[in-house]
Amino acid sequence: MLEPVWKVCADVAVGVRAAAIEATWIGVHLATYPLGLLREEPSPGHPFSIDRLPPIQRGLLVGNIEAAGTPILLVHGIVDNRSIFGPLRASLHRRGFGRVLSFSYGPLPTDVREPAEALREALEEVCEETGYDKIHLVGHSLGGLIARYCVQKLGGHERVHTLVTLGTPHLGTNAAKILPLPLLKQLRPGSTLLTELAAPAPEVATRFVAFWSDLDEVIHPQTNAQLEHPDLHVRNVPVHGVGHLTLPIDGRVARELARMLAQLDSASDTVVTFGSERTGHASVTSGYPETDFSSNLSDMA
Repeated sequence: MLEPVWKVCADVAVGVRAAAIEATWIGVHLATYPLGLLREEPSPGHPFSIDRLPPIQRGLLVGNIEAAGTPILLVHGIVDNRSIFGPLRASLHRRGFGRVLSFSYGPLPTDVREPAEALREALEEVCEETGYDKIHLVGHSLGGLIARYCVQKLGGHERVHTLVTLGTPHLGTNAAKILPLPLLKQLRPGSTLLTELAAPAPEVATRFVAFWSDLDEVIHPQTNAQLEHPDLHVRNVPVHGVGHLTLPIDGRVARELARMLAQLDSASDTVVTFGSERTGHASVTSGYPETDFSSNLSDMA
């Protein structure tokens, strides 16, 4: 059955708009890329006084001081650096999160396991420096896969409360077949690495959230950015009309990400109680209210 002409036109308009935003952000990102090579300044966290904080920051700090102070570690993707997270970092700060840090690795590792091992060490350092037993991870593209390997295979689940992935090829991407590079071979559907991650992981209690876009030009098919694993607490969040590099700066993604990180589970003596069911299915929210991301309107973080 043919789709109505108005729907086809609407989809084309969304695609054109998404491509324009993606192209604009690529230009901005290229200009800011060198800044990501500089050494990161330590995040001071929240001041002891809340008098000068804007209402949204004050609300999170007063309402849930543990959530506001929990460190968030950002992990960039392939051939990238922490500059990709500039708008998201600012958005999280505006929403009351006081410690937003970055983890950097080489632009083109040969094996996902290598930066995953370095990330495991970084988790211990952050926890020791901040006094928190667990932190949050946010990974874009390859960064999400590195973080997932760290959590599932290297004991990182002991230090990670929530892992959020943005456009990560959890089930592989056919785009990785373009070049015969060792790293890209690991990102192909059915690779040894992805098979390893599909193995049972009953001990992992980390909360997983996977954002994926129907217009992601890097993940083919786009649904492969969903995380499916029977042993993991997973929520897959579809985002309509957003390109691969635009996911970290999309306003809807930033707001939903902040909302989820502001709600910790009962094991942390905070507000959300998880059910006992574990699932990798997109239709199950595991304690989260449903979010409608079907709107064609997108704004920056």
